[in-house]
Order: sequence, then C-alpha cells, then structure tokens
Amino acid sequence: MSEKQQVLVVDDEPDIRELLGLTLGKMGLGVTTAADLAEARRCLAERDFSFCLTDMRLPDGNGLDLVREIAGQSPNLPTAVITAHGKVEDAVLALKTGAFDFVSKPVDLAILRRLVNTALKLGATRGARAASADGPDADGEVLRRLTGESPAIRRTRALIRKLARSQAPVMISGESGSGKELAARLIHELGPRSDHPFVPVNCGAIPTELMESEFFGHRKGSFTGAGEDKAGLFQAADGGTLLLDEVADLPLHMQVKLLRAIQERAVKPIGARREVPVDVRILSAANQPLQPLVESGKFRSDLYFRLNVIELPMPSLRERVEDIPLLARQFLDEIAREWQAQRAPTLSEPALAALCKHRYTGNVRELINILQRAVTLCEGEVIESKDLALQRVAVQEQTPEMPGPDADQSLDSYMEDIERQMLEDALRRARYNKTRAAELLGISFRSLRYKLTKYGIE
Repeated sequence: MSEKQQVLVVDDEPDIRELLGLTLGKMGLGVTTAADLAEARRCLAERDFSFCLTDMRLPDGNGLDLVREIAGQSPNLPTAVITAHGKVEDAVLALKTGAFDFVSKPVDLAILRRLVNTALKLGATRGARAASADGPDADGEVLRRLTGESPAIRRTRALIRKLARSQAPVMISGESGSGKELAARLIHELGPRSDHPFVPVNCGAIPTELMESEFFGHRKGSFTGAGEDKAGLFQAADGGTLLLDEVADLPLHMQVKLLRAIQERAVKPIGARREVPVDVRILSAANQPLQPLVESGKFRSDLYFRLNVIELPMPSLRERVEDIPLLARQFLDEIAREWQAQRAPTLSEPALAALCKHRYTGNVRELINILQRAVTLCEGEVIESKDLALQRVAVQEQTPEMPGPDADQSLDSYMEDIERQMLEDALRRARYNKTRAAELLGISFRSLRYKLTKYGIE
C-alpha cells in the first residue's frame, strides 16, 4: 500500500480545522493541523508535506509570511490560502506572493477538493522534474518553442516557467504578432493542467448576441434555434485553461457575467435552472493597454484587477533583433516542410542583413509573411534581398495619401470616403483577412464587420 500524501492545514479556528481535516481525510490524505504560524513552522521542520493550506489571518502573524517562507525554502510545495469572503485584494496579494491558489470563506468543499487535487498534481510534477534534474530538461525543451537567445526572450521564458507553477490569472500584453497565444500555450503545457484542454477564444470575433451562449452554453429550446444542449467555452476548458484573447473587445454586459463566472467558479447555461461548477485557469491577452479603458469606463475595474494579477509582457521583434537569424532559419525550415520542398532555401548575407534592419510593425507574424513571399519569389535555393520585397512591404504598411474633398462635397460625405478608402486599404494589406484588417485599423472585429456592411464592402 502506498503511503498517504500529507497535507498541512493552518487555521486558528478549531471548527474549521476539524471540517477541513475531515474533508481532506476522506480524500485519502494524511492531515496535520496547526493553530498558528509557530506551530506550522514546527510541523514543516519535522516532516515533509505535499500541500499546505493556510488562513490569511493568524494569531501570531499573516499566512502570507508562511507562503513566502515555503516558496523560498520548499519551492516544490504548493500552498493555498483561505481568504475572507469578497476580499479580492487579499486573493490577488496571495497569488502575487507565490500561493498556488486561494479559497474564500465560507469554504466551498467541492471547490476545495478540486483545488487540492490540482495542487497535489502540481507538487508531484515539480518533484518529478526536480528528481530528473540531471537528465533532459523537459521544461527547457517546451520553452525552446519560444525561439531566441536575446536577453528579452530569456527573461520571458523564465517568467513563463514561473507562471506555469501557479494558478494565478495572467494578462499577456504585447503588440499584434508578438507571440501572446504561444506564451499562453506554454504556460498551460508546463503546468498541472497540461493533460486537459487549452481553449483559446478571440473575444472580438464572437457576435455580441451569441456571446453568452458561446461562453456559458445553453439548454435545448432556451431560444429560437437552440435545437440541442450545447456546452460553452468554460465547460469545454474544464480542468484546463481558457485564453481570453483580445479581451478588451468584451462588451460591458459580458464583462459582468464573466466576472461572476470567475469569482463563483461556476457558469449558468442559458435556460438552465442551476449553475454548473467549472475548474478553469484564466489567461488573457490584449494588444492594447487596458488601464486607459478602465479609466474611461469601457472596461470594468473589478474584472481588470481579477484578470491582471500578474502581467506577462511579450517583447516586440524590434526589441530582440538578435533573434531574427534564428527565427528566420526556423520559419524557412517550417515553410519547406509545409510546402513539401526537398530542402529549405537559405538567406544570403545581404538578405539576412536586410531582414535585421527592417522595422516590423507586425512582429513575428510579419517576418513569417515576408519569408513565405520570399520562398515563392526566389528562383534558386538562396533568397536574395530582392526576393524579400521589403520596400514594397514598407509602402503597403503606410496609410495612402487621401484626396481632398470635391468643391461641392459635404464634410460627412468626405469623411465617409476617407473611412471607406481606409477600410479597403486595410483589407488589401491584410490579404482580406478581416481579423488582421481590424488589428491594422485598431478597431474590434465587430466594428469592422459593421463598417464593411455599412459601405457594402465584401
């Protein structure tokens, strides 16, 4: 018979210690309880634990002190904190301090059991990786998918490795094309949820009227067209990770519903009578700062602080020019495999120098597009500067010169002509990819779709 995994529960209220001890004991765990920090420290010194759960407020100090000590002395031991009901600030502080997760009073035992199971899995994963420290670095192999050796990308990989050990919500910021979704996937794959789904969703691409159904699901017959039950994105990601990409595009009414789902860890499908519990880690991504939207009232501050517990800034390609040769080689190999070429073309020295000097407004995604075009244009196995067509790309990225108004044209009509021309130009530059065109214009996908319909542009 295998030895029971041991957990430490720290709380100054005897009734809570007893309740938590019984609950965890029924899960087949060995439970040790402590009433204060001093007793908890003695327990940690005397034996090994697989998980620690501590209250925030203790007679001889703050539970966060214990979280910090464990993070420094036993980094493979996951900790969680018990916070007062509604104390979002305490929960955020606990996660930033290094806690794996938190649970609010009164403790929901179903949520606690799910939290403990995930934490024990994380602890086992950490221990296995630490035990194989002399062997291949599995984490490093995964992280090398974020290609580069620049200081900026090394810092990013180190932070991703750290974030994967937590359940804290992460806001991934950065310019379009800088690799935000890849970073989210790496956080998921290196964490304890890696064998559960990773579900990315572009918040700007979902029609407003379908958002609630897409996120939370619906029951058969709940509205016209609901011919069968449908699980939402939260349920699809249950046990795993949900990436809210372009989160700034969420309308206010959905921000309220999303906040409740995150706080309650449950969703209510349209037409359902009861909420459905979900266990999901939330990652978010945005290519524009959210703070100005919060200040202008377009984004709820409570949701912002819930999502932006820890920020992961993705460096632009302009900040890591030294990575361009490595990236170019990788992408040329991938293009050759995708196009079933016998061998990947190489870059001449002048062509590589031109790539390194180019200012990328579209970051890594733009570099890929340039290389795809170059592979098509080059006549041999070596890509020359002329094949890159960088001058043409630079011209395309500029806003065309706008004609002046006709002598008898009204201001409204003139402004509509300008808007139409900018829409058509953005579509051409994006090769009629509407999501990319919206990014170039700095508007949401829904706004672009509305304007295209307004002007009859296909």
